[in-house]
Amino acid sequence: MLFLVVALLLLGFALGTVAHAPLSFTLVAAAVIGVWLAVFAVRERGRRHRHQH
Repeated sequence: MLFLVVALLLLGFALGTVAHAPLSFTLVAAAVIGVWLAVFAVRERGRRHRHQH
């Protein structure tokens, strides 16, 4: 439960920061996070796929 509260506080802080950031910075940050998540997903999928065989 504490983890959920901390996660929501961090999300609120991040959204508040994004609201004051320039649009170009927000788009670049979103792209970087998206690429990072995609790389993580591909690595996890490959790791999980190798362990099944």
